[in-house]
Amino acid sequence: MGAFEGKTVIITGGGFAALKDGSAGSIGYGIATAFAKEGANLVVTGRNMQKLEAAQEKLEAAYGVRVLPMAADVQAGADNQAVVQKVVDAAIGEFGRIDALVNNAQASASGVSIADHTTDQFDLAIYSGLYATFYYMQACYPHLKETKGSVVNFASGAGLFGNVGQVAYAAAKEGIRGMSRVAANEWGKDGINVNVVCPLAWTAALERFQDEYPDAFVANVHMPPMGHYGDVEHEIGRVVVQLCGPDFKYMSGETVTLEGGMGLRP
Repeated sequence: MGAFEGKTVIITGGGFAALKDGSAGSIGYGIATAFAKEGANLVVTGRNMQKLEAAQEKLEAAYGVRVLPMAADVQAGADNQAVVQKVVDAAIGEFGRIDALVNNAQASASGVSIADHTTDQFDLAIYSGLYATFYYMQACYPHLKETKGSVVNFASGAGLFGNVGQVAYAAAKEGIRGMSRVAANEWGKDGINVNVVCPLAWTAALERFQDEYPDAFVANVHMPPMGHYGDVEHEIGRVVVQLCGPDFKYMSGETVTLEGGMGLRP
């Protein structure tokens, strides 16, 4: 029996995306796989229903868990609270509880300088990342309070180190870090711990970034001292599972850099 048997985890940005070699290239899917191996039922959200249904098919077949795919796009001009509440209500309707929330989803226009960035591009990052994290945390709070659950939010070295051409992405991610620290203070009394992960893994999105913005890729993406990019399941997903488990319950408000030695900070 896995550590999350009978428990429910919401993972935003949890669809399956393949690398050029056909292997899994999505951090959200890597996290979902790690939780599925521990017996968790999953709610995976994203903008692409085909990718979500692919994740459902693969995870249910391989691990015997139940997976609820939900199309949900937090964006400028939408009734975003309603979009998120629909996901949370569906999770409760299907599984009856929420034990962990993983805010992994994020879109952005990378490779664009501050001078050239448009308001629409800035909105894309802020809504899909910062606002989405806020709305999911707010909607899940009553249910996480009941289960004394956990939240893991995703930030980035782009914000920690000011990566060139990633102004909106960095702003969204640093906003998420600030919000997470506030939540750690406010929700500690409820038994909810809230932490942040800054990952570096080889993903389909990183492959596209290399193809579409080669100059920005060379400027910002370097081989970690460990000599390889992170594996989405074993080196990112497994850490997220641990942060949501009992061994790390006393840890809250922290930022964990999973960058193979590149995320060094004072």
